[in-house]
Amino acid sequence: MMNKLYIGNLSPAVTADDLRQLFGDRKLPLAGQVLLKSGYAFVDYPDQNWAIRAIETLSGKVELHGKIMEVDYSVSKKLRSRKIQIRNIPPHLQWEVLDGLLAQYGTVENVEQVNTDTETAVVNVTYATREEAKTAIEKLSGHQFENYSFKISYIPDEEFVGAIIGKEGLTIKNITKQTQSRVDIHRKENSGAAEKPVTIHATPEGTSEACRMILEIMQKEADETKLAEEIPLKILAHNGLVGRLIGKEGRNLKKIEHETGTKITISSLQDLSIYNPERTITVKGTVEACAHAEIEIMKKLREAFENDMLAVNTHSGYFSSLYPPHQFGPLPHHHSYPEQEIVNLFIPTQAVGAIIGKKGAHIKQLARFAGASIKIAPAEGPDVSERMVIITGPPEAQFKAQGRIFGKLKEENFFNPKEEVKLEAHIRVPSSTAGRVIGKGGKTVNELQNLTSAEVIVPRDQTPDENEEVIVRIIGHFFASQTAQRKIREIVQQVKQQEQKYPQGVASQRSK
Repeated sequence: MMNKLYIGNLSPAVTADDLRQLFGDRKLPLAGQVLLKSGYAFVDYPDQNWAIRAIETLSGKVELHGKIMEVDYSVSKKLRSRKIQIRNIPPHLQWEVLDGLLAQYGTVENVEQVNTDTETAVVNVTYATREEAKTAIEKLSGHQFENYSFKISYIPDEEFVGAIIGKEGLTIKNITKQTQSRVDIHRKENSGAAEKPVTIHATPEGTSEACRMILEIMQKEADETKLAEEIPLKILAHNGLVGRLIGKEGRNLKKIEHETGTKITISSLQDLSIYNPERTITVKGTVEACAHAEIEIMKKLREAFENDMLAVNTHSGYFSSLYPPHQFGPLPHHHSYPEQEIVNLFIPTQAVGAIIGKKGAHIKQLARFAGASIKIAPAEGPDVSERMVIITGPPEAQFKAQGRIFGKLKEENFFNPKEEVKLEAHIRVPSSTAGRVIGKGGKTVNELQNLTSAEVIVPRDQTPDENEEVIVRIIGHFFASQTAQRKIREIVQQVKQQEQKYPQGVASQRSK
C-alpha cells in the first residue's frame, strides 16, 4: 500500500510538473500522480523507506518558487491518534534510554524499529491514548540528544485493524469460523501505510460473508470513535481485469451502482507503476449496499480472470503469479509447479551499488520484502557491462523481487526516462523439455513471443549441465518477462506430469 505524503507551504505558481521535476532531481521519483491543491499537494510512495527519505531530504530544506517546502505524512487532525514516528535518533542510542524517554509521556504499547538506509535510527511508537501521543509530540519535537535533534510525525494508526482482530484474536477467529475462510491482515509489510490490505481466502460465498462482517466491524468502530461517518469498501484488482468490470461505455459499473445503491469509483491509470500493477475500486454506500456490490464486482472480475486463463490455455502457474493472490482475494490460486525457483537476472554493472545499498541495506530489505534469497554473482572480468543477480524463491517472491529491481533501475535513471526497462533473465529447464518450449518448427516459442512481447531464446546446440538442464533466455520489460517465465514453467510442468503418468514412455504403454 502507498504512504501518502503532504507537501505544504507551496507557492501558487507551483505546478505538478515542478514537483515531479524537483523530486526526480533528488532521486525521489514519484510512484503515481501529484494531487495539487492551492498551496499544498499530496504524493504517494510505495514503501515507508522512500517516504522517510523524501521527508528527510526535502522538508524545511528545499525552496521552490521562493517558499520553503514542508513535507510530512498526510494525517488529518481528525485522524491523529496514538501512533507517532521518531526520526534522526542517534544510531548508538541504547534502547533502554529511548524506552525511558518515551515512558515519561505515557504508557507505550509498542515500539517498532523501521528498516531504513539512513544512518540514524527511526522508530514507530504506539501510546495507549491519543492524549499521550499528543504530549509526546509536543515534548519530544526537536529534543536534542548528543547533537541529534529528534524529528517527529503523526503516522496513520491501525484503529480498524485492532477491531478486526479483536481482544486476543477472538473477533478474527469468529469471522474465520463462521465463514470457513482464512483472513490475513498485512500489517508488517508496510507499517507506515495509511491503509492495510486484507486478504480473504475462501469460496466466493465465504469471501463475501467475511467481507460483510469486516465492514460491519469497521463501521461500528467508526461510529464509536467518530473517526469517520462512512467506511468505503476498497477492492484491489489487476489493471488487466478492470476494463471488463467497467464494460463498454461504463455500462457494467453503472448497472452495479444502480442495482446496489452504491457509488463506485476506480483509481486512475496514472497511479499504475512497476510497484503497483493494480487499481483500487472504491465502493461507497451503506454496509449492506457495499456488501451487495462486492458480490457483483467479484463476479465480473472472476469471469474476466477465468476467460484469460482459457485464452492462454493454462490452469495454474502463469496467472497465479502474474496476478499475486492478495490482489484478488478469493480468486483461484494453485501451485502445481515446484515451490522454489531460480532466476538469473542481468543488470548494468554500474547499477550494482544501487541494488546493494549502503552496507547492503537495500538488498537485505528487498530480500525481506520479497521473501526471496537475492545474491549478486562476482564479476566474470574487469570490464563486464552486466552483472548477474541470482534470485531464489517461490513464484510470488520472484514477482516481487524482480519487480522491485526493474523499478529501482528506472527510478535511479539507469535507463532513459522515455525508455522502457528491458532486462535479460535466464531460467533453467530440463533438456528433455526444451523441444516442447520451442515447438514444432518453432511454433510454440513464436506464439510465446507474440503473447508476451518478450524475446525468448532456446539455444538448440546447448550442452546440458550436470543436472541435465539448459538455459532459456528471456529479454523484455517486467510484465513481458514475468508472463514468459510463468508460461515456460507451465510447459515444463505439463511435460513432467505426462512423464509421471507414463513413466516408461508412450511406446511401452502401447505395446502392452
